[in-house]
Amino acid sequence: GGGGGGGRKGGGKGSGGGVDCRVFVGNLAFSVTWKELKDHMRIAGEVAHCDIMPDPGTPCGSKGCGIVEFFNSRDARRAIRELSQTVLMGRMMFVREDRED
Repeated sequence: GGGGGGGRKGGGKGSGGGVDCRVFVGNLAFSVTWKELKDHMRIAGEVAHCDIMPDPGTPCGSKGCGIVEFFNSRDARRAIRELSQTVLMGRMMFVREDRED
């Protein structure tokens, strides 16, 4: 591994690349774990961070969507382009930019 740092803009936790590097993944099977999602998203590039949105009242505790952060924006764009409409655990997901509203 290894690999150098690069200019860090803004704060935030971890060493991901910020909002440009994040994508929103929707229509996930409720049973998908963050690990399974991360493995799937690795097709597009190295994943810095992966989270499934929690929904505590439900059987699987998942909202069926998540946020994936890549180390660079190129991989994030690639994920949007190449991993939207791919199937994970029997459901076709969609991937789009994560907008912080």
